[in-house]
Amino acid sequence: MSKVKFVLILLVIYGLYKGYEAFTDFEIGVSDRIAVLEESADFERQGEVIALMMYLGNPPRLNEHLLVKNETKCLDMKRIAEETSFAYYECAVVDANIRGGKIISINEELKVLE
Repeated sequence: MSKVKFVLILLVIYGLYKGYEAFTDFEIGVSDRIAVLEESADFERQGEVIALMMYLGNPPRLNEHLLVKNETKCLDMKRIAEETSFAYYECAVVDANIRGGKIISINEELKVLE
């Protein structure tokens, strides 16, 4: 009888563990879906993001900007762009207005990444 109790206790513990895991995964999934819905609904927000910016002319004038997920990717893209173009490129943390996963306007350049 003690083996049956031991197995039942293990099953209850396993069930509690799986319930906890399902609950935490549900919360993470909801926040991810909210972010996707905000992007697809053309909801405009303001925040700090990493941007790859292209400057042209003399004096240099901001011509284009691109939202990038992380610093490493931005620096890799900057290196490749500088090898294939004569424009000046800069990776920076900027305060920007974002809509649909794209930068609409840059309000302020906060930090240049090197």
